[in-house]
Amino acid sequence: MSFDLRTEPLTAQAFAPFGDVLEVAGAPDKMINAGLCGRYHDRAALDFGPEGRAGLSLFDAQPRSLPYTFDLLERHPEGSQAFIPMTAHPFLVIVAQDEGGQPAAPRAFLTAPHQGINFHRGVWHGVLTPLHAPGLFAVVDRIGETPNLEEVTLDQPYTVIA
Repeated sequence: MSFDLRTEPLTAQAFAPFGDVLEVAGAPDKMINAGLCGRYHDRAALDFGPEGRAGLSLFDAQPRSLPYTFDLLERHPEGSQAFIPMTAHPFLVIVAQDEGGQPAAPRAFLTAPHQGINFHRGVWHGVLTPLHAPGLFAVVDRIGETPNLEEVTLDQPYTVIA
């Protein structure tokens, strides 16, 4: 038996407790490159902790489909983690508030094409879940020597439905 979880559209307001939505929306902060490029400036609170540095990795994740059942959540206590899709396909983002060191009830967001996300430091989240192939992402996260991964297997799985 699993709990059903409905997807929500990914908006900056709904996602704010968990991180930042990375998207080009509205007017750019300024025009650069002789007026041919709009710069949407400083759109994520990147945090790599005192002993970390920024790293850029490329991920190639296997696509999943809805309904999608999961029982694993993870978090990174030492730094933020940004996922920037390298395709126009939407992907599934699962997050949960912290409740005494454990994840609370999760929420599921469905990105729009060309949206990325940045998880704030310590936010519980599901694994990278593209819904279409290829599952290519640029990931900006913390590189360092201290442990930066906590995982929790949930007692009851959740099934994300559209």
